[in-house]
Amino acid sequence: MRICIIKGSPRQNGNTNTLLQYFIRELTRAGHVVAETDLRDKEIHGCTACRKCQEDWSDFGCIFQDDAVPIFREVMRSEMIVLAAPIYSWYCPAPMKALLDRFVYGFNKYYGEAKGPSLWQGKRMALFVTCGYPPEKGADLFEEGMRRYCRHSKLLYAGMLAVHDEGYDVRFLTEEKIRQAVHFAEEINQGGELS
Repeated sequence: MRICIIKGSPRQNGNTNTLLQYFIRELTRAGHVVAETDLRDKEIHGCTACRKCQEDWSDFGCIFQDDAVPIFREVMRSEMIVLAAPIYSWYCPAPMKALLDRFVYGFNKYYGEAKGPSLWQGKRMALFVTCGYPPEKGADLFEEGMRRYCRHSKLLYAGMLAVHDEGYDVRFLTEEKIRQAVHFAEEINQGGELS
């Protein structure tokens, strides 16, 4: 399976990206092809809801020809998308949110009177997040938002790994967190919804 991992952390060596490497290693070990996209150095405009993308039902069709376009192409080549990000203010950081806004229009051709297809229908989506609050209070809103996003986009929601960062004076990376990341990759290998 080809897996597109979209990394939304503004810190190259932050908690999310550090733990993510164990997840990626396990996916690669299992034979998956992993394509990583780091949003930290990408130019991604916010959606303006101009609906230009709705005119062409075969392509992304966005008026902005920025770094979202090659990411769109990678998503189309992949069977699974993993959104990997820290949770800031109960949601993903701004570059990932901008990309998700662009994707919901560019992939889903059913805004306005005409009812077209979902270009990414049937692909699987998983979430890999870190958060400062315990996950049930820190990542729950993002997960619910992405569940709805998946239903709307006709994607298959594959679950979420949410890992708590206990604070600046506590070491983040532990053997237990590494085990959770590896286990999440193993669950993805088995397919189906994980939560």
